[in-house]
Amino acid sequence: MREEPAMSAAEEQMQQLRLKATELILREEWEESIQLYSQLINLCQGQISKTNQDSNPDPDHLSKLHKSLCVAFSNRAEAWSRLQDFTEALQDCDRALQIEATHFKTLLCKGKILLSLNRYAHALDCFKAALFDPQGNGKLEILNGYLEKCKKLEFQSRTGSFDLSDWVLNGFRGKPPELSEYIGPVLVKRSETSGRGLFATKNIDAGTVVLVTKAVAIERGILGGEDSGENAQLVMWKNFIDKVKDAVTKCQRTQLLISMLSTGENEEGLEVPEMSHFRPEVESNGCSKEKLEMDKILSILDVNSLVEEAVSANVLGKNSDFYGVGLWILASFINHSCNANARRLHVGDYVMVHASRDIKAGEEITFMYFDTLSPLDKRMEMSKSWGFNCRCRRCKFEEVCAKQELREIEIGLEKGVDVGAAVYRLEEGMRKWAVRGKEKGFLRASFWSAYSEVYSSDRLMKRWSRRIPLMEAVLDSVVEAVGSNERVLKVVVKGLKKNGGGVVDFERAMKLGRGFYGKVVKKQALRNLLGLGIHDQSY
Repeated sequence: MREEPAMSAAEEQMQQLRLKATELILREEWEESIQLYSQLINLCQGQISKTNQDSNPDPDHLSKLHKSLCVAFSNRAEAWSRLQDFTEALQDCDRALQIEATHFKTLLCKGKILLSLNRYAHALDCFKAALFDPQGNGKLEILNGYLEKCKKLEFQSRTGSFDLSDWVLNGFRGKPPELSEYIGPVLVKRSETSGRGLFATKNIDAGTVVLVTKAVAIERGILGGEDSGENAQLVMWKNFIDKVKDAVTKCQRTQLLISMLSTGENEEGLEVPEMSHFRPEVESNGCSKEKLEMDKILSILDVNSLVEEAVSANVLGKNSDFYGVGLWILASFINHSCNANARRLHVGDYVMVHASRDIKAGEEITFMYFDTLSPLDKRMEMSKSWGFNCRCRRCKFEEVCAKQELREIEIGLEKGVDVGAAVYRLEEGMRKWAVRGKEKGFLRASFWSAYSEVYSSDRLMKRWSRRIPLMEAVLDSVVEAVGSNERVLKVVVKGLKKNGGGVVDFERAMKLGRGFYGKVVKKQALRNLLGLGIHDQSY
């Protein structure tokens, strides 16, 4: 009988803590609610221990305490997840499920966390288990929604089958489509050109998705004028660094993955990571509270961050003033090349990398960090601004191929000579220098501005068409050399609209479009993006 007042006092204290913590949850004061739930959990665990020590414990009272403890763990897990601390949240979910294996609220919370961590199979198990809890009868519609979403994402992550067509045809209205993480037939290996790179393990057709990955952190905004734009970029960069720091602090796995990236020094001494590190479904997520080495983090971000407004990328659903910077781990292993074979699309927080031309097994996957449809010296200037010297096959070839003559053509164009004459001189030079195959495409790509101006002008074509190659031959060689490119695509589409064209011309435009946008945009949506008119029946 002496124990009853103490038990009553404890129960009253637990009830007050529960009410206050619930109020804080409703007010979305997550950190404060975690503190109160932690007190409630400690108190509840103490009462369970004390009750178990009684010679004749009350089973109903014990059951009530266990239920209170389960709910407290579940609610604290929810608060941790709202703070993006998924490691702590999952631990609390597991503690709650040890008490009640089919607790609906906990299973739903755990499933949502696993889904956000791209661990689709485990998330699906949680949602399926939640079906067995009678508490969920009133929320079957919500649960079934998560089940369907999970199945769709799991299928995408397994097959690489993505389709952005509806979103494109909808004018990019609403949120971007939800995507899964996907790793295609690739692995990280030593690169002959720069440190480590991403390589194809089998043949990949143009337009095929190579990988899809979500940003560790991303910062976006709309830029104004030149001065205000620079200030805005500095503010965005600071915010971006803070987001990366927060992500690394909360998740040991994120810290591990970021630590694998290059700081720009000692490239040869860096370890080549196993692909299993990048597969979320087989990796556990730990939590690190260690002090961060910010100097190293800053160096890593300086070398590996991707800018979303770059000419090497296509940002779907954003206007031309849009600017973004982010870190996508696996995509950071893709090196630059002036004869790149891949492109990237930015969709929401995801980057989708696809083949811009056919890639052979064993070939390194590369994309361009800047516009490569320009002569060698301009590309060398741009690569230096990125902090490296490009040693790709195209640059090596152009360094030794009639460098003086090519420079003279370039200077002539800068001085305003007839572009048709410049193209003719280059074509004649290639015959004289015995340039063949893909190397022809390299030089044509370097002077693409001149070629495109000639092919887009009736006056120039009337004068030069008999002395220079057909546009189709030049197009094919340029695309074979440097992959599908927006500037090349625009010339093709402009000609198709202007001259009507036929089925062959239309198919060429569509093929280039698939190389540029990837197979994730199907035919009707691709026609829309190219501005060919989805209801035009002439093709």
